[in-house]
Amino acid sequence: MTRIVIIGGGPGGYEAALVGAQLGAEVTVVDCDGLGGASVLTDCVPSKTLIATAEVMTTFDSSYEELGIVVADDTPHIEQAARVVGVDLGKVNRRVKRLALAQSHDITASVTRAGARVVRGRGKLGGPQGIDGTRDVIVTAADGTETILTADAVLIATGGHPREIPDAMPDGERILNWTQVYDLDELPEELIVVGSGVTGAEFAGAYQALGSRVTLISSRDRVLPGEDPDAAAVLEDVFRRRGMNVVGRSRAESAKRVGDRVEVTLSDGRVITGTHCLMAVGAIPNTKDMNLEESGVRLKESGHIWTDKVSRTSAPGVYAAGDVTGIFALASVAAMQGRIAMYHFLGDAVAPLNLKTVSSNVFTDPEIATVGYTQADVDSGKIDARVVKLPLLRNARAKMQGIRDGFVKLFCRPGTGIVVGGVVVSPRASELIHPISIAVDNNLTVEQIANAFTVYPSLSGSIAEVARQLHTRKAAGEV
Repeated sequence: MTRIVIIGGGPGGYEAALVGAQLGAEVTVVDCDGLGGASVLTDCVPSKTLIATAEVMTTFDSSYEELGIVVADDTPHIEQAARVVGVDLGKVNRRVKRLALAQSHDITASVTRAGARVVRGRGKLGGPQGIDGTRDVIVTAADGTETILTADAVLIATGGHPREIPDAMPDGERILNWTQVYDLDELPEELIVVGSGVTGAEFAGAYQALGSRVTLISSRDRVLPGEDPDAAAVLEDVFRRRGMNVVGRSRAESAKRVGDRVEVTLSDGRVITGTHCLMAVGAIPNTKDMNLEESGVRLKESGHIWTDKVSRTSAPGVYAAGDVTGIFALASVAAMQGRIAMYHFLGDAVAPLNLKTVSSNVFTDPEIATVGYTQADVDSGKIDARVVKLPLLRNARAKMQGIRDGFVKLFCRPGTGIVVGGVVVSPRASELIHPISIAVDNNLTVEQIANAFTVYPSLSGSIAEVARQLHTRKAAGEV
């Protein structure tokens, strides 16, 4: 029987384990924290659970009066300082941790039910490939004892951990990284968020909705520098309108505690103070002390593992998946990389990873969902595409729900009208992006999107309307 050892139990690892076991391999998953990895225990699942509470708060706060909802108590008018609703952060975080652990237990049950074995400990490669083509994996348990597992193939899916600034080290109380925020029992009165990427923007928006006064420090010209510029502009406008202090073109040099407050010093000498500080300045791959390069695994300068489109590393019989590869820090991509690795090694039908069909979402309010080619690709000439953007303000369902911000944008090829990308900025954009993802993945045309029935009224109707506008331009020779 083919023996496979998977180091790391995150989405890349546990999805690979399921596939490997289903295809008849003898699979062992080596994991030290609990299956699901950071995605389930400290990152994706916990943050989106927290954001779910924030989303309810924002939806009610921003639209209850317009929708004619009467607050039948002594709660002040929404334009006054006091809020209509409040939050018990301790209760929220207890729910966050409970759901994360439950999800981890469910994943463990699925993996063991499929026939894979789970071993607690930290794994590392034992050196070069043996004469018989096998590799050793050394597993170190919590008590220091070591066990050697022999494998025909190894998948490394060890993920990453929060990057730290030497002069702004988290203490778990006032200066926090994103794995520590769920230990808070009280809502931060004044929260400074350092970093305006996806993690920083999501937490800044969530805590502002929960009731914190938030300052978001961005080293770039705008928030979400890696996202669609139109989408980022909408979100930054929403942040500012809701009272967030967005400080652009400012790099944080240090963060230190001064009594019960935190002082963040910027590179230009300015000092910003608050009660708490969240450091969201990127992630570091977990590749240290794993004997990788000694075993023939090539690393990038960033410390990530180099892989090809079927998840192979430079070492025979060694594959890698997930954040440790530095491809896309998305659970869906990690899972796909892990599955592809198993399909490839075990001789099943496999399609190489195609990053241009990956859909992603930023869980802010409004959400920002994207798939396929981007505005940057079009602007740089990487692809020739026609673009139409339709604001949600024109959508009947959006008007009914009191939605003021957002849009749908589609990219299509000139001549053929094949859809090659899209952006949705709206509540539940993570759900609305799916029809566009199907179009991109299957080379559908704007005519096909335009001719498909949509419910009226619905936010998805805007997707069909954008496609109709592109189709009209194509018929007129403009596309």
